[in-house]
Amino acid sequence: MKRLAVVTGASRGWGRALVDEFSDSGWIVIAMSRSKAGPLNWNSPGIVETVVHDVRNEDFQELHTVIGERPVDLLINNAAQGAKHQQLGSISTLGVMDAVDVNVGGPLRLVQALLPNLLAASDPLVINVTSRLGSVSAQARGDFSGLSTSYAYKISKAAQNMLTISLAQDLQGKVRAWAVHPGKLATGMGQPDASKHPALAARQLRELVDSGDSTSPRFCSLGDEDLGW
Repeated sequence: MKRLAVVTGASRGWGRALVDEFSDSGWIVIAMSRSKAGPLNWNSPGIVETVVHDVRNEDFQELHTVIGERPVDLLINNAAQGAKHQQLGSISTLGVMDAVDVNVGGPLRLVQALLPNLLAASDPLVINVTSRLGSVSAQARGDFSGLSTSYAYKISKAAQNMLTISLAQDLQGKVRAWAVHPGKLATGMGQPDASKHPALAARQLRELVDSGDSTSPRFCSLGDEDLGW
């Protein structure tokens, strides 16, 4: 039986690369995106089913209709919200809360909505796509002090990491939960020096998923050593 993966933020960037990688490797992929301006043509000949959904929305009727009672083996919470770096006096608290709503509230809503489907799978895994910039220990050491990163992004990714830990502890023995830093991806949200191709990171993640690692929670950095929380 083919395994089923749900990928949010699937219409562009790394999300799109993940859909192509997993479907090309024999998975059925539910590709979720916030809007559908036109038909989405996937590079893979595999099975891809498309759902239009904003992760800030708590109405999952379309998603439930598409998935039905099928087990969900993998949920990749990839949809993300960032913000431009600003000086302290100019930071919008609304912008920070918007990022938290997408980067933390979104994954939580998806897990809640799909929990029966996840529990129906033999070895389910939830992956929250995070960033090294969400590492509180690394930030406290000043590892990234030279980067112009917004409060909204750093705060929301750190909170997302705590969500990952909380899910892993709450669902211990039932559903694994990983926070995954894909690397410095050459996408619209990437740093100016980013050079890693999204397709490479997608393949690395698929290989990591296929490894069957039972560690949970885990803070992974694709192609490198695990990160400190």
